[in-house]
Amino acid sequence: MQLTTLDWVIVVGSIVISFVPALWMARRAGQSTTEFFTSGRSAPWWLVGVSMVATTFSTDTPNLVTNLVREGGVSANWVWWAFLLTGMTTVFFYARLWRRLGVVTDLEFYELRYSGRAATWVRGFRAVYLGVIFNVMIMAAVNLAAAKIANVLLGWPMGQTLLVCSLLNVAFAAVSGLWGVLVTDFLQFSIAMTGSIAAAVYALRRPEVGGLDGLIEKIRPETLAMLPDLSDWGVALPIFIVPLAVQWWSTWYPGAEPGGGSYIAQRMLAAKSERDALSGTLLFNVAHYALRPWPWLIVALASMLVFPEVADIGRALPHVDQRLLGHDMAYPAMLTFLPAGILGLMVAGLLSAYISTISTHLNWGTSYLVHDMYRRFLKPGQTEAHYVMVGRLVTALLMLVAALVTMVLESARGSFNLLLSIGAGTGLLYLLRWFWWRINAWSEIAAMVSSFALALVVFLLERQGMAWQSHETLLATVAVTTVVWVVVAYATEPTDAVTLQRFYRLARPAGPGWAKTRAQCGDLAPLDSLNAAFGAWALGCVLVYSALFGTGHFLLGHTTSAFVSGGIFVVSLALLRRLWPSLWTSPS
Repeated sequence: MQLTTLDWVIVVGSIVISFVPALWMARRAGQSTTEFFTSGRSAPWWLVGVSMVATTFSTDTPNLVTNLVREGGVSANWVWWAFLLTGMTTVFFYARLWRRLGVVTDLEFYELRYSGRAATWVRGFRAVYLGVIFNVMIMAAVNLAAAKIANVLLGWPMGQTLLVCSLLNVAFAAVSGLWGVLVTDFLQFSIAMTGSIAAAVYALRRPEVGGLDGLIEKIRPETLAMLPDLSDWGVALPIFIVPLAVQWWSTWYPGAEPGGGSYIAQRMLAAKSERDALSGTLLFNVAHYALRPWPWLIVALASMLVFPEVADIGRALPHVDQRLLGHDMAYPAMLTFLPAGILGLMVAGLLSAYISTISTHLNWGTSYLVHDMYRRFLKPGQTEAHYVMVGRLVTALLMLVAALVTMVLESARGSFNLLLSIGAGTGLLYLLRWFWWRINAWSEIAAMVSSFALALVVFLLERQGMAWQSHETLLATVAVTTVVWVVVAYATEPTDAVTLQRFYRLARPAGPGWAKTRAQCGDLAPLDSLNAAFGAWALGCVLVYSALFGTGHFLLGHTTSAFVSGGIFVVSLALLRRLWPSLWTSPS
């Protein structure tokens, strides 16, 4: 298929609109690393929240959702819906703590929270571990999805797609800094959401589908179910029970980190106040889980009627590279039916989502490598202009490495599972380190090393034909990693009292885990109410899940269930608004 002139005008217009804020903010971004990496800590809550949503709205996300639905039905999405529990802990327990630190990157946490050479070492190690290894893997997965979409819609080979996209992203991210990323995210999210809704509408219009009524009639009820069959342990355990019972608190996954981190922490650090950090993160979680999924789910379900098997995609699109074929290709395949103009809007939306995600990861990864590695260990004492220049060069190198790694990936779901396995078992430590003084830098090192080593062992065993189920791998890794870091915490020297007191005075966390340090600080009271945070966390989870399921019940014609979900949403919203003032025990 070919894009018409109208389509190309829409695509090019969206690129121009996206680059205007980048060029406008270029001079400000170049003033200092604080401006380049944290937008001068002056972003309002609504911009922080929308930017988080736009960043996690990428080309690989609809492909992943489609992959999950086609293989396991709507309920298979619990493997990522469960991360809402993580997101709400970040909102009500950690957003204010992060903003209080007043740092440029979240890796500065280590030398504020821990003492000794281990603290310095873990900061430098994670700068490379996250800034390069994790970051490049995520960008490669996003690149893979973009390559598959471009191969279907434009007929471009992977190399051409990677070259064009790399040039666009490097030009954008290297010039704009975080301010440009934030402002452009706001524009790109609007374009991307409009395109995804249009794709859902036209997917339902396919004669094989026959609208919502046809979809409901032709798709098996178990595929449409939002909860798995709990009597079928083999299905419910990996996609529902393990994610809700273990995965959400135990696994470090970018964008859904226990305790916050990566580009989510970067946005919270960029907020102009603690309240803006909390409110923006709440907006992100509501939009991420309740607003965005159903247009993707509708297209995924419709694709099961249009392309029942992967081979059907290959037959319908003979120009597509056969090496890229998989269930995740069904989403871009459905876009080939869009009419002129609408197709251009959809391509513009996907491109906007792609640029938003990659530019964020480039800025985030560069902040680690420049601020936490280069500036901290290799070239301290240089001018701000020097560090900004190095940041722009590192941006280009990260994009190059990500493009090369893209060549070895196969599917969106495979990339998702790989990242989950690498971060498994570390999550509990990241939740507790803010509230329990006994955790030290050696605990973090032990958790990272054991988690990565176990993921590598499992990968090598699978290459030898000893395949494990993903949930089995997760449970084993979590159990071993947790035991290792707890043992190491008690077997090594704790963080010294001076460092603990300095950290407590800065962050003022609540709870009994800091009782001893709090007494040493003269009973300096915590700034937050832990009880109120627990209540708000529970209400926030109910609020978002009721919105998600209420929308689904309405679309699928379950009127009674839709009204019940709507009522739960209204009640939980009212209770959360009433509880809101008590989240702070003192003005902030």
